[in-house]
Amino acid sequence: MRIGVYPGTFDPITLGHIDIIRRGAKLVDRLVIGVTTNPSKSPMFTVEERMEMVLRELADMQGVISVVSFDSLLMDFAERQGASMIVRGLRAVADFEYEYQMAGMNQQLNAAIETVFLMADVSLQPIASRLVKEIALYGGDIGKFVTPSVALDVAARVEKLGRKGS
Repeated sequence: MRIGVYPGTFDPITLGHIDIIRRGAKLVDRLVIGVTTNPSKSPMFTVEERMEMVLRELADMQGVISVVSFDSLLMDFAERQGASMIVRGLRAVADFEYEYQMAGMNQQLNAAIETVFLMADVSLQPIASRLVKEIALYGGDIGKFVTPSVALDVAARVEKLGRKGS
């Protein structure tokens, strides 16, 4: 069985993430969505909330994907999952430079696990979770970047935080 891992914070999951997951799942028998923490990011949602969002948004892919949280080196996580492939999405040249360096480091840690890059759909290339959160925090419409249910989740969290642009 060919297993792939698609890691990310998914805070929140965007249409870009969903596109990469759907396309990446075609390359493997099972795609593990690794929801992780990132010390350099300030999450809007807990890991558990993000996992629930991913599962809800990809409910039609049950049996093809699984959603697992992790807080470790990506290669350690991939090895624990039995993965032979890491799937990464690329939006722009800046992404490639960072991802290329990470792929090189990961190859040094375990050369048996390949990194596969998928280019984001042209219409989805500008989408970044960080920007989605920023737009929402200032009262902007994020409906073009996330599903309607994720937009509702984000709006509820923004309301709970008491943050809307003035």
